[in-house]
Amino acid sequence: MGENLLLVWALLLFVAVMAGKVAYRFGAPALLLFLGVGMMFGLHAINFQSFEITQFIGMLALCIILFSGGMDTKFTEIKPILGPGIVLATFGVAFTALLVGGFIYFFSSWVGLALSFPVALLLASTMASTDSASVFSILRSKKQGLRQNLRPLLELESGSNDPMAYMLTILLVSIVVSSGESVSILESIVKFVIQMLVGAGLGYGIGRLAVFTINNINIKSNSSLYTVLLLAFVFFSFSFTTLVWGNGYLAVYITGLVVGNSKLVHRRNLVSFFDGFTWLAQIVMFLTIGLLVNSDELLRPEVLILGCAVGAFLILVARPLAVIVSLAPFRRFTTKARLYVSWVGLRGAVPIIFATYPIVAGVENGRLIFNVVFLVTLISLIVQGTTVSSMANWLGLAFEEKEPLFKIGVPDSVKSSFSEMEVTDSMLAGGCMLRNIAIPDNTLVVMISRNNAYFVPRGSTELAVGDRLLVVSDRNEEELQNMYDELGIKDVMKIR
Repeated sequence: MGENLLLVWALLLFVAVMAGKVAYRFGAPALLLFLGVGMMFGLHAINFQSFEITQFIGMLALCIILFSGGMDTKFTEIKPILGPGIVLATFGVAFTALLVGGFIYFFSSWVGLALSFPVALLLASTMASTDSASVFSILRSKKQGLRQNLRPLLELESGSNDPMAYMLTILLVSIVVSSGESVSILESIVKFVIQMLVGAGLGYGIGRLAVFTINNINIKSNSSLYTVLLLAFVFFSFSFTTLVWGNGYLAVYITGLVVGNSKLVHRRNLVSFFDGFTWLAQIVMFLTIGLLVNSDELLRPEVLILGCAVGAFLILVARPLAVIVSLAPFRRFTTKARLYVSWVGLRGAVPIIFATYPIVAGVENGRLIFNVVFLVTLISLIVQGTTVSSMANWLGLAFEEKEPLFKIGVPDSVKSSFSEMEVTDSMLAGGCMLRNIAIPDNTLVVMISRNNAYFVPRGSTELAVGDRLLVVSDRNEEELQNMYDELGIKDVMKIR
């Protein structure tokens, strides 16, 4: 039995990875095909209907995804857009839930479903946040830059807005289950504020503790144990924060943000491990969700009608209105930027995971909520997920994001600055040999890339326009920038 189960999951993972390759080639979100693979196996081969197990798997996967997203986010990038990101992640989520909840309440009555307002608001709250797994994977796999700091804004919003949707979902589940018993709005607001503050505080504290421990524990016997240690901190951050009435999802994201923006030994190994492990978490989460699908329930007229209507309203009305209102105080964003933020409000695994809570809690319309959320997620991934790049190009917000050719890992303990630059005509004005270029002291060109070949240069090496140089220097940033300006170099990439 165990061998058969292992074989099935091995096949699932293999097919999912192949689907991801196909998705990249045709410009579709890989996570959409992961979901499709799970649905295919669920419909024809595997009978899996455990919402409790799915909820647990989703919780573990979200911890990894949120931590990895925070770890990859540079605080210097999100600092300029911290205000609008926080507003979108809190007020934007609540406003979206209110708009969609009102629409569901009136539309359901019109088509004969007659959902109560608390149930309608519960359904809206489960899908009020954008999905971090979808946004992180799509934006980073496209290798496409976005002007006006839009990429860090979208990543900050998607990484930090799950706690708000989670709190709304849990609150409304308790309201619906209590069968109309009075729930204090003031008490709920105070509880929300406390959970967010506790989550933020513990997330920062556990992040600092993780950095201190990893940098000082000195595991000489096996450096691979550093990844195990950091993984333990990830799950500890979530579970301990939740245990003391804080928001675990926010704590995990902030822990990742602190770890990723601190000096860390074995950084390259840790980043590589979490990159791969995050993809595994995403694949397993989407496959498991896909296995839950019941085609008969999904294709019922009430699910199709309500799901398509809610999906259209969410994409075309609720999300744009929430973005417009949330970003109204921030004048730095152009109309095109606001339109793009409105469009890239992808829904993914998180809303579906949240939609399992009403079922587990025994809410009367729990299955309807789950199926509608699943359908809305499919619509969002198909309509919005496949047009992330084309919409950015159409609005004139995209630019080509270059990656360094030299893939090197530089420990944080090394103080020298590593950078990569391209040889231009202006650099060769004084001669074509490396010795003819005015390079300051304590600065060396240690490697050259030319036509996919790499070699170590000497002073007599002749340079050609288009060569890529790997430069290491002990000079400060100001002195290096003066050198770049004097040589007419504009395309410089720092390597860290």
